[in-house]
Amino acid sequence: MNSLSSSPITVRTVIDALLQPLAAPLPEPTSDRLLIGDLNAPVAGIVTTFMPTLSVMERAAQWGANLVIGHEGLFFSHHERRAEVPEGHLEALKRQKIESLGMNVFRFHDGLHRYAPDGVTAGLIEALGWEEYVHEHRPEAALLHLPTAALGEIAADVKQRLNLSSLRIVGDASAAYSRVGVLVGYRGGGTSVIPLLERGEADLILCGEGPEWETPEYVREANRLGRRCGLIVLGHAESEVPGMERLARQLAEQFPGLPVRHLSEEPIFQIF
Repeated sequence: MNSLSSSPITVRTVIDALLQPLAAPLPEPTSDRLLIGDLNAPVAGIVTTFMPTLSVMERAAQWGANLVIGHEGLFFSHHERRAEVPEGHLEALKRQKIESLGMNVFRFHDGLHRYAPDGVTAGLIEALGWEEYVHEHRPEAALLHLPTAALGEIAADVKQRLNLSSLRIVGDASAAYSRVGVLVGYRGGGTSVIPLLERGEADLILCGEGPEWETPEYVREANRLGRRCGLIVLGHAESEVPGMERLARQLAEQFPGLPVRHLSEEPIFQIF
């Protein structure tokens, strides 16, 4: 991203900059919109985050930021509440708290996935140090040719590089792989993954999440039937946080006069 001219930096200015690199139009309807705030408000600082929780909002306000760019929504659903549906009690409390902090909240989901390459996928690949191994970027997946290594070795390296407390694998941990399909977020379902395995374009899948009765069961049965393949499941947030971290770095370059940082939440699940 290139530096902008010295014009007033408002919420609208930042949103326009976010949408400028899109390689494909936003879907209709899109989830990308200002959820709370004023498009004409001057921006004092920017925070990117995967999940815009109250903790993130409060830390952003303490840091002096008044624009939070979240990848997911505020109110526990991919799609925002329709106007005719009454506001829930917890939703109202959260909204009121955010408004009291003077925060502007923009959801940037569809647009970031329409960068070329996909901004979230690119962020994960960069965090893993795998940029040189990318063979092809597709809208929903990246295909990589890694140095051949055992599934267990690859999983351990991924876990260390992403600083994860845990991840899940399916397949023989000692089996070696090199052709890897990377699919972030909820793209780990069978519709996206199984064709890559069927066509032999990948023999190891690294994904965020998906229905557990689809890709994981396919990989299990494939191995039992003599078709060697593997699966590494990171978790939805764990696969997409690096993309929002990358976005913060890009915004810091584009708006050098503004403080910009990424804020993360604690892992939502406890290993019990």
